[in-house]
Amino acid sequence: MSLLREFRRDLLIAAAGLLGLLALGLLIEHAWPRDFLTAIFAYGLLAMSLNLLIGFTGLVSFGHAAFFAFGGYSFGLLLQSQGFTEGLGGFAVPVAFVAAVLGTSLYALMIGAICVRLSEIYFAFLTLAFQMFLYSLIISWVDLTGGDQGLMGGIPRPEFLGINLHDQYHRFTVCAILFVVCLVILRIVTQSPFGFTLRMIRDNPERAGFLGVNVFRVKLICFVVASAMASVGGVILALFTSGAYPEWAFWAQSGEAIFMIMLGGLNVFFGPLLGAVLLRILNDTVQSYTTHQEIVIGIVILVVVLGLRRGILDFIRDWWVERQQARLAQEARKEDTASSILRQPMRRDKVQ
Repeated sequence: MSLLREFRRDLLIAAAGLLGLLALGLLIEHAWPRDFLTAIFAYGLLAMSLNLLIGFTGLVSFGHAAFFAFGGYSFGLLLQSQGFTEGLGGFAVPVAFVAAVLGTSLYALMIGAICVRLSEIYFAFLTLAFQMFLYSLIISWVDLTGGDQGLMGGIPRPEFLGINLHDQYHRFTVCAILFVVCLVILRIVTQSPFGFTLRMIRDNPERAGFLGVNVFRVKLICFVVASAMASVGGVILALFTSGAYPEWAFWAQSGEAIFMIMLGGLNVFFGPLLGAVLLRILNDTVQSYTTHQEIVIGIVILVVVLGLRRGILDFIRDWWVERQQARLAQEARKEDTASSILRQPMRRDKVQ
């Protein structure tokens, strides 16, 4: 029953959040809020899907951006195919979206079946190796992917269900809905019994195995779900930029996603999203003053990590918990003092 109440509460919060995003993007005439939020939708999903592996399962992946790029390229290539768009007509965009997510999930299933058998540093570097393989394939297969120039000529945006993706308001609305739906899915996964199984595997995989949990299968399912959510971020960015670029599959993109998690916090659900917002703002601000943005961003992340010893939301949550515990302990001491005072006269009477 409590899970049902939490689910309803999360749906209400998601609906309110979606309305707030649409208000920001549609009611403000300046294009910057829409562009900024759309970028946050894409990179926020990349970071939050990666945190499903890192924060909830204990699987540190250095190659998660491969699925981000795979989704964006799959979506773009399908829509660039004239036979595909003409054959499906008004259903080309939704079919391309579903095909991109399913294709990424299948790709993740094959890679995950190899990677999740390993642990810690071996898992991390094997995922990085697969990502760099995809990056090399994108760079070398010029006829298909455009090489280092990315998908040339833009991505067609045929109208579907009365939605014109060439219109910036329609496009922003679609991206916002996809983003919120994926957040709800991630929230359901983390708050479900499956999510608590992930935490148990993170804390002690041997004990989870002794309790009858199929650790390999659970990790593999988590890997595929996280990859599918990352692919949606790639689709959103492909819609936003009308293209797909090899930088999305480069190791630095996965590194940025890890920075987002470190900056925002990995133990709070919205921590990676806060990290994505802060890193994006920091990136845009630093670029306007200097070309050495990597140095400045690295210093900021070092200050946050070494100063707070955790992400920002993790620090705030721990501070709040400690404050509540201190208040409860103080109230308990007051109650003990009051009860001891009340008991003292009774003891005197017995002595007399």
